[in-house]
Amino acid sequence: MVDHFDVAVVGSLHLDIMTKSPRLPALDETVLGQSWHFKCGGKGGNQAVAAARAGARTAFVGCVGNDDFGSRLLANLDAAQVDRSRVSIVPMAGSGMSVAMEDASGNYSAVVVSGANQSIQPSQYENLSVRVLLIQNEISSLVTLDAARACKRDNTFVIYNTAPFLPLSDELLHNVDLIVANRVEATDATGIAIASLSDAARAAQALSSYGCNSVVTAGNLGCALCAHRGKPDLIAAVKVKPVSTHGAGDFFCGVVAARIAQGVELADAVSEANISAARFVSCADGVS
Repeated sequence: MVDHFDVAVVGSLHLDIMTKSPRLPALDETVLGQSWHFKCGGKGGNQAVAAARAGARTAFVGCVGNDDFGSRLLANLDAAQVDRSRVSIVPMAGSGMSVAMEDASGNYSAVVVSGANQSIQPSQYENLSVRVLLIQNEISSLVTLDAARACKRDNTFVIYNTAPFLPLSDELLHNVDLIVANRVEATDATGIAIASLSDAARAAQALSSYGCNSVVTAGNLGCALCAHRGKPDLIAAVKVKPVSTHGAGDFFCGVVAARIAQGVELADAVSEANISAARFVSCADGVS
């Protein structure tokens, strides 16, 4: 039996333990926090939920442990109406998790433990018919490459989010249609420091030399799109008062994937994702 979806995400699921404090601690420093709460995350999970909320029929491919964290993560996919029939429960591994620290300005840092996310098997994405595949770097790079190859055989549009950054692989990029990198990842990949949208445009052009369309997101500056090695388009940020930037990049990726799957032109999809991400960071509950 072949399943047909608008968007499929092969990636990570993490249960985040979010802490709130006036500022992030310096090296060797302890800062007294104000609150903490659970938040379902993982770049893969966040992107799948965002795509589903944007109206795409979305499937998630991944793994959780047989534990309370895994139950919470699966319930979150169900609540967003993400198909999770291809999520495996791994009895001998704990679910992925992170501890994330967030300050009063919405800035954050995190430590991630992958756990069951490293157990994805090729059988989980076999016979998957999908318009857009979305991949990132929080699972095994071998699985990411194999999933891209498997879906690309059916002319799937493959989006590669370079987070967290790993050295770019020519073998992987041969199977990618769109690279999405934030300003830190783009600098790591190209050596171009990004302090303006024109810097982001130069980085996007450099990334497009790999033969892919490319987007470099630059936070409150906006983003730059370079399509088919052409002249970059500069897309200014929507001015909002941020509540939290946690997950904004994932939301951007999910909306881009959904709109491309729905037949929207790439430039329009990126522009809409830019607006949606701005709304996302300005919402206390992280819902655009």
